[in-house]
Order: sequence, then structure tokens, then C-alpha cells
Amino acid sequence: MSAGFADSFADPAVVRGLDGYWYSYGTSDPLLEGEGKHHRLPIARSSDLVTWTYVGDAFGEDELPPYAAPGSLLWAPDVRYLDGRYVMYFTVTNTTTTPHEWDYSIGVATAPTPTGPWTHVSAPVVPPRPSGDAYWNTIDPAQFTDVDGRKYLYFGGFFGGLWMTELTADGLRTVGQPQQVAIDNKFEGSFVVRHDGYYYLLASSANCCAGPTTGYSVLAGRATSPRGPFTDKEGRPLLASRAGGTPVLDQNGDRWIGTGHHAQLTDLAGQDWMLYHAIDRADPYLDEPFGINERPMLLDRLDWIDGWPTVRAGAGPSERSGEAPVTRGVVDDRFTGDLSGWRGGTAGWSVQEGYVRHGAGSGTLTARQGSGGDVRAETNLRLADEAAGGLRIGGARVQVSGEQLTVTAGGVRRAVALPGGAASWRNLAVTVKGPTITAQVGAADRLENPQATVRLDSPTPVSGAFGLVARGAADFDNVSLTRLAKPVTRLVPTPRPGRLLDADEFDGRGGGWQWVREDGAAKVDGGVLRWPVQGGDLSGSANAAGALLRTPPEGDYIIETKVTLDLGEDTVRNYQQAGLVAYVSDDDFARLCQVAIWNTRQVEYGRELSFAGRLSYGANIVGPPARTTWLRLVHQVDPVNGEHEFRAASSADGKTWTWGGVWTFGKDTAPRIGLVAHGGAQPAVDAEFDYVRVYRSR
Repeated sequence: MSAGFADSFADPAVVRGLDGYWYSYGTSDPLLEGEGKHHRLPIARSSDLVTWTYVGDAFGEDELPPYAAPGSLLWAPDVRYLDGRYVMYFTVTNTTTTPHEWDYSIGVATAPTPTGPWTHVSAPVVPPRPSGDAYWNTIDPAQFTDVDGRKYLYFGGFFGGLWMTELTADGLRTVGQPQQVAIDNKFEGSFVVRHDGYYYLLASSANCCAGPTTGYSVLAGRATSPRGPFTDKEGRPLLASRAGGTPVLDQNGDRWIGTGHHAQLTDLAGQDWMLYHAIDRADPYLDEPFGINERPMLLDRLDWIDGWPTVRAGAGPSERSGEAPVTRGVVDDRFTGDLSGWRGGTAGWSVQEGYVRHGAGSGTLTARQGSGGDVRAETNLRLADEAAGGLRIGGARVQVSGEQLTVTAGGVRRAVALPGGAASWRNLAVTVKGPTITAQVGAADRLENPQATVRLDSPTPVSGAFGLVARGAADFDNVSLTRLAKPVTRLVPTPRPGRLLDADEFDGRGGGWQWVREDGAAKVDGGVLRWPVQGGDLSGSANAAGALLRTPPEGDYIIETKVTLDLGEDTVRNYQQAGLVAYVSDDDFARLCQVAIWNTRQVEYGRELSFAGRLSYGANIVGPPARTTWLRLVHQVDPVNGEHEFRAASSADGKTWTWGGVWTFGKDTAPRIGLVAHGGAQPAVDAEFDYVRVYRSR
């Protein structure tokens, strides 16, 4: 999506401006190959969310916050429209308040328009947070406003975990003490939305910037409060040592890897979309290899299936998609001209500079295009004291006042209270699906955080004239009416084991194994392969660990194992692990293991390969492990390019599987498959493999 103006546009944020354009904000990297200049939070604009134009930087070279040390970088912006102005939160990498070089803090600035001018607040909204002789990763802010009008800020990263703090009404300072909402060493890049009564915390996991082995992905948990506790689809807490997280976006074997650090939006038809960055595995660096990772901005459909978000129904990033957001409706007026698109009753209405105003008394402005069927309508709305305004759809009226949101249809009326006043712009969105009318009021940035929702089943058909209704002084802008998007309700199929092709049940009858650096301590005993975790490792140049391999069948297949590895919980045990491996050589492999990473326990799907004369290693995260964990690698040959694709899955019970990302091997390679148990010998622990089975996949 950023190809028209930037080779790299990482950590994208997005809002819709009051002028009807969409604005995206990126982290402070060079935009173009060979440019060599860091932009301080670059800004791009689009009318359709597909074609973007660079419009400038939020800050100039000498416009750092007053508390930032010289040379500080500004990362990961988050922009919201709060109470009549735009507020930008961002990471400041270094401050003058401590002697430490990386004492991260969260800065904040305000502006009257999406492009500025931006004015720094004199103090960080979240200052550096010390941890011994270092500082917690106080990075990657994301603001959220709840239905009661309270404002929150989510922030944090791998060192320290994810945190939430309440904000003052203006959004510029914190209230009380921050509260941890997700464990450290697993997440960063928070984004929170409220959907169907739940609060969803989505965050990125694994490494953002490992070039050709970047395995970044997006995971989710949900709660009934913005304060948590957040749990995943299987009920596993995001704060646990074996931290949960339901996959939302993973690399799928196409061009794009490292898919993450996202923002979300809703188009005019009611379809959600995810804006994120990724890495082209064939061109992972902006300039020289092993420099700045090149992370262009992408956009894909975000579906809600069985109460959980997932990109393209679980298919992952698109390489060439014909889908695009709906950004114009059959009625679509930004009020930059006259009222020629409207008929009758225009008295009392006047076009101002980019919006239409209703004066005193009551009035209706009717569009020439009527409504029928399932539709979605919306407007930005600003009300004077004691005024009310809204939308008319056939016989239904939806009105906002300073205190409540009201829906009336067929003689039935329903209303809910609205927090705060109505002096600044708000967004009113109304969907009609059959007899059901759903009205929501939220911020004018349209970031799916409704302040109030009303649903009403109309006793009469909802079709006919469409227009604006007002009582007293009311301003309207960005009015649209379009067909309602049809939601995707079924996940794409996942691979399933078919006919058993090969197996070793470790009952003394198996064979066909070949060792790389045989470990004499590995023994078959009592129906299991018991392998003491080795002190060496397979990653890096030392290549001190062993691998137990076998030749796979031709074509598509699934290899599965059940491994018991008692890594305990919470304590630091780096980096003991055991599981499956797809192996070409010591410098060309992918391993799927349950692993101890500091105090967390994760299922990591790591990849090592040689790139530009050096070794590169990165990882993708799958599901949380148990003491006994089931692991699968699903192999297929890409019919277009002949590459070997291995997709990962894990399970804590052998029945419910969590699917992760895909790593690929060249078409001229011949990966073998097998087992590993390595990463650290202290404290001593055995990996126990119950079986290895190879199935035809279906």
C-alpha cells in the first residue's frame, strides 16, 4: 500500500480526518532506498485507502520534545481525535532525565489537523521506568476510549511486558498506577478495540526486524474490561508464563514475512481492515544487508469469526488482492460545493467550509438517492448546546443529543446515555440488516471504539428516503450511504492428517533414522524416546547440537510428535527446547519447539538461513505449550515456484490446534524431517517423545 511513496513505512497508524481523507503515520525511518535520512514520523494521505501520497513529517529535524536527548528517535505513532483535536502518542528512545542510553518513554503532541502543526507536550505522558540498571521497554503506545468516556493508554514491549494506564480527560497525563496486562518477552505493538461487548487486546509477537527470517505476527486476547484480564480463545491468560494468544495474522509462504505492528479501521460498508507492515523476503533490507529492515505498509481484510478477529478468514497476507475497502457510497458528500445532491427542505441549511450547517428550529435534508435493503450510513456530527441531530433512513430516525443516542422506528423508541458533551465532532454510524437497526456513536477518527450502541428491531420495513435531521444548531460532514458489507463467517480450512505413511512409536520396532552429531544419551525406553536436552544449540555458527532425522515421503505430508518437556513456569531457563525440525543443513533449517525464553514458555517456530554471507535467525510464535505438547509441521510444494513450504501448528491437548506461520525452503533443496532437543543443559531435563508419525495431508 505504501509502494507509491515509500519503500518502507513501518508501524503504521491510521485515522480518518474531518476532511474525509485517510491519514497514515509511520515510524521514523528513511522512506526510500538510498535516501539515508530518517523522517520524524512521516505522514501519508489517501482518499481510498489504496493509493497513498506522502504529505510531510510530523516534526522537523530540530523539533524533538524538550525532554528528548539529542539524536533520539521517535517510533511507533498512534493518533486519535480526542475532544476536538488530534493527539499523537509515540515512543521517545532516549531522554535527558536519566544517564541511560535507551530509557524509553511515551511522548505526546497535539494538533488542530491530521497533518499538524504538531505541538509537543512538555513532559512525557509515560516517563522512563527503571528496572535495576536498565529501563523497561516503554514503547508502542495505543490509546483507547471506553463507553463511559474514560481514556486509557496501552504500551510496552518484550522487556517488561504490556501495560495499561488510565489517562486524564484530555489524554495528556496518566491517572493512578499502570497495570500489567500481558507478560514480558512475548508481545509488543498493542492495539485495543471494543467489539460485541468484549475488549480485544491485539499485539505483535516475535522479532520485528530479523531481515529474511523475521517471524513477526499478531495475536489476540479478550476481556470484559479494558483492564483485563485478557485471555485467548482457549481461555489461556496473556499474563501467564505459558502465555496465551489467538493468532490473527501470520505469514503464509507468499512474498511477505514479518507481518505485524498493526492498526485497524472500518470502511463505509462496515467491513474491518488491518493496516500493518511486513517484509519482502526477497528484499528484506532498505539499503545494505543487515541495516534497516525494509517494512512497507500493507492492508488486508479483517474478519470476525466465532467472536475472534482473523485476517482474510485465516488465510493471512495477500500478495495480489482484488479486494479494496469501500470508501465512497451511493450517497457521498463532503460538502465542498453546494447542496445539488439533496432535494427539498434545504431552507435552514447552508454549506460552510467543508461541512453543512443547520440553523435554528427543526429541519430535514433529504438525499436524492433513497435507501433499501441492508445498508450502512454514517455522518460526522457536531452539536451546539441543547441541539440534536442525526440520520433518517426510511421511517427510522437515529438522533444524537448532548446526553443520549436514540433510535425510533415503527413507533418503538430506544435510547442510551452518551458520555461527555457534544461540542466536538463525533461519528454516527447506522446499519440496517433486515429489520435490525444498529446505531453507534464514536470518535470522528472512526477507530471502532463506540461510546454508545443502540439496537432496535423495527416492526415496519426500514427503507425509503435517506437524509439528515436536526433540531437546533447542528453541523454535518462526510455523509455516506452504501450497501452493507456481507461478513465472512467461516475460516479457511486447515490441513488435516490423512493416511498414515510412516511412523515410529518408539516401541523398539522403528527405524530409518539418521543422526547429525549422534548423542549417545538419547535412548528408547518404555515406549518413549528419552533425550536429555543438550547444552549446545543448532542456531549460530557453533552447530554443537545433534539432530535425529529421517527422509520424508514425496509430496504433501504432515509430521507430528508428542513431546513432554518439564520447563517449569516463571523462572528464567534460557533456551531449553525440544520438538520438530525441517533440516537441509546446519545453516538451513526450521525448528518447531516448546522453549523457555526467559520467564515465558512458548512454542517457537524458528528459521535459520544464510543471507548475504551471514547467518540470519528469527522466529514465529505459535500456541502456548503445556508440559506435554503436540507439534505438527505441514509440508507442501508450492505449485507455482516449487518451494517447500512448512506450516506450523501446536496443541496442548492433541485435539485443539493453534496454527502458526510458514517458513519456506528453496525448490532445489531436499529437507529432511526429525527431532531436536537442545539449547541449554542446566538444569538437567529430559525431552520425552512419545512418537513420530507422518501422514498424507488432506
